[in-house]
Amino acid sequence: MFTLNCKGRLLVADQPLVMGIINSTPDSFYAASRHEALPAVLKQAEQMQKDGADIIDIGGQSTRPGSRLLTADEELQRVIASIAGIHKEFPQAIISIDTFYSKVAGEAVAAGASIVNDVSGAEIDPLMLSVVAALKTPYICTHMKGTPQNMQQNPVYENVVKEVLDYFIEKNETGKKAGIKDMIIDPGFGFGKTIQHNFQLLKNLSAFKLLEKPIMAGLSRKSTVYKPLNTTAEHALNGTTVLNTLALENGAGILRVHDVKEAKEAVALFMAYNNA
Repeated sequence: MFTLNCKGRLLVADQPLVMGIINSTPDSFYAASRHEALPAVLKQAEQMQKDGADIIDIGGQSTRPGSRLLTADEELQRVIASIAGIHKEFPQAIISIDTFYSKVAGEAVAAGASIVNDVSGAEIDPLMLSVVAALKTPYICTHMKGTPQNMQQNPVYENVVKEVLDYFIEKNETGKKAGIKDMIIDPGFGFGKTIQHNFQLLKNLSAFKLLEKPIMAGLSRKSTVYKPLNTTAEHALNGTTVLNTLALENGAGILRVHDVKEAKEAVALFMAYNNA
């Protein structure tokens, strides 16, 4: 169990949480997650609420390998209306902003977001940690080798689990010094890792419990799921559920997913199994 102070609202996790993904982008890798127009965003957010999403994650920048890098201002144009709209229509919703720009984080929180999800671990924008500390929101710190533009160009590790763990030990200290109270760690499946690296991280996810921080797993419909199955992201729901279940078994406290209902069912069965 863990708690997150989301701008004064306490999110109590007595079981693993599910974060639903809404991409205000035209180019995210999974087409069904793209919702650019506000009515489509609100419809998707409503469905995620009905399906039991604990957090709704809004992103305006595709971080798929080789994606085009947007400026902070371009990103703001995509996400602020979505965040403000969801916050107005569903004021009880916990919203996270998926960004590596501190400027976007600040304006998103002002619009209604209460968690900052940074795939770069403050490597792209060094101001991010101090800004998040001032915002008093939880911070999701992800491990990414390189940038989305080059991260999959032959990523190499001597020991991926040790190197990612060492990275988070350092980030944990840096975050504390900056004043961040609630940090969540995300090993960054697919962010500068081969499929083999991803499976090694998943198999050893329990090693990250050493950090005594909530662990987030973002495996949903990624190539680590669909390539070993010789299929596509569109047909990777069953495989995603399998890997999500393994992530839960190995210590994940948050599942970041495109398919909220199925992830909530995985959590419910995992809890029933553990409580038997």
